[in-house]
Amino acid sequence: MKPSRLPPESGALYFQLFNEIGIIAQLSASRFERVLPHGLSAAQFNLLNHCVRLGDGWGPARLAAAFQVTRGTMTNTLQKLEAKGFIRVDPDADDARAKCVFLTPSGRAARDEALKALGPDLARLPADFPPDRVQEILPALESLRIWLDTHR
Repeated sequence: MKPSRLPPESGALYFQLFNEIGIIAQLSASRFERVLPHGLSAAQFNLLNHCVRLGDGWGPARLAAAFQVTRGTMTNTLQKLEAKGFIRVDPDADDARAKCVFLTPSGRAARDEALKALGPDLARLPADFPPDRVQEILPALESLRIWLDTHR
């Protein structure tokens, strides 16, 4: 069943867009968590992935801002990853009061292992959601992400 389409001038149209994105985020996180190794949560995997993609050495406050979570939530995620040996939290070389988060070799390996674990599930997508359709919608989603990031 196709969702109803609302006129572009309607705020309801944008609500519908964000509602769909939110539901997709929940469903994909749940799917991913079922196959993630080492008892990783989606939040923990996302943090490891962030460190691989954008580099490490970020402070907990900056990470909390990037992930749009409270400092307490980020501290909890960092503590769980540190207990697993996937990150280390060191004093900042420039400011001893501050901390920096670094990915460990086991953290990188866990992230890579998680990607492999996700592979079979993601491999089933093309049958119902072909790559050309993904390539068609990705630019719009990337543009929306950039706009949202810029207008926090």
